[in-house]
Amino acid sequence: MQSDVYLYGMILASTSFLLKGGFIKPDKYSEISAKYRLPGGETGTCATVLASLGANVRVDGNHIGYEVEPLLREFYKDKTVQLDSLYFDSNYRGLEDYIIIADGVRSPIGTFVEFYSSGKNQWNIPKEEDIAGCKVAAIDPYFGDASDVAAQYCVKHGKQYVTIDCKYDSYMHQNAAITLISGEGIQNNYPGLTRDELLPLYIESSNGLTIITNGSNQFCYGRKGQEIRRFNPFKVQVVSTLGAGDTFKAGCVYGLLNGMHDDKLVRFASACSAVAISRFPLPLNPPKLEEIEKLLLG
Repeated sequence: MQSDVYLYGMILASTSFLLKGGFIKPDKYSEISAKYRLPGGETGTCATVLASLGANVRVDGNHIGYEVEPLLREFYKDKTVQLDSLYFDSNYRGLEDYIIIADGVRSPIGTFVEFYSSGKNQWNIPKEEDIAGCKVAAIDPYFGDASDVAAQYCVKHGKQYVTIDCKYDSYMHQNAAITLISGEGIQNNYPGLTRDELLPLYIESSNGLTIITNGSNQFCYGRKGQEIRRFNPFKVQVVSTLGAGDTFKAGCVYGLLNGMHDDKLVRFASACSAVAISRFPLPLNPPKLEEIEKLLLG
């Protein structure tokens, strides 16, 4: 059950459409430039990027249906991503999303409301031995109490973890080594509050590092007892923003795994994300260490 990184969260099939001539408009024809069906989800993308960076990764999370299983097994068969903790359900089609990409923005569609409201709880309870056998972890909060179980196992076994878009008074944040908060996370949990208003609340609720991202704009980060820092993301030609946040998370996990200090970790994660948005599709062209290091050196 040994791994460098344990990831718990959303793994699915994503069909992405890169459009020519701008974003779709009502009653107007749109031309598809490229289309791919590849592994996605926050955890799926993070696993792909971490494997590209040389990490051995174990994933767990939502149940995998029969229409998604062949895709995952084929894609990861030659990568350092372990799938054996997942539950493969032969009676379930599986979770997929569809993403329109153009003009530097994206719009996903899917059946996530149905997934969460069905009452079926189609996700695994984390296995203690998986977490005991990793070096560091990343836990997405989307499976409620099950996600908290993963965090509790990390605390029990002294494993540092990265999490995203949880509330500042949650167990998940209070015990995290790194918490990432996106604009979507702010809108979902604290609509009406600004990043500058939220960051001190997060910082005071945890001994870990909190990073509040802001797309291609300057973002802020900090930890208790230290001054708040700001960082301007690397500027690159944007091809697709799909997976940018997931790749930033992967960069943070890699930095945590390799003992990077806060400023170096933030720069590394930002460079990972910058490389990611410069190509499409990301799963077939994940960032490599040499690309990231080249960008970091300027």
